[in-house]
Amino acid sequence: MTRKFPICPDRIRTIPEQFSWVDHRLVRDHHIELLSHEAAALYLFLITVADCQGLSYYSDASMCERLSMDVPTLAVARICLAKAGLVAYKKPLYQVLTLGGRTLDSKRRRAAGEPMVIAEIFKGLAGGVR
Repeated sequence: MTRKFPICPDRIRTIPEQFSWVDHRLVRDHHIELLSHEAAALYLFLITVADCQGLSYYSDASMCERLSMDVPTLAVARICLAKAGLVAYKKPLYQVLTLGGRTLDSKRRRAAGEPMVIAEIFKGLAGGVR
């Protein structure tokens, strides 16, 4: 096994006092694969500014300015995040939602025309995937 050492040991990341982080399940469970670049940028912004309940009141104008987006692009990104189950939105409030389980299950893979993981095929044959 390769041993890893920090490149900049004086700059090792620590969890800040404010409540903000990126859950590794965003990548591991394929949530990020459902997002456009604009939606991913909006999600990063929201998880950075959200409080401990995942809530943020940033205005569309402020987010458009900070993310270099126009209002229609922001609206599409917000819809993408909501469809992916990553945020809830009720003007003017955003809520970053807890990540659920794997998002690209076998039904969604088939509907999207994506290949299935061999383990899912075997589970389906055994009656485990419906």
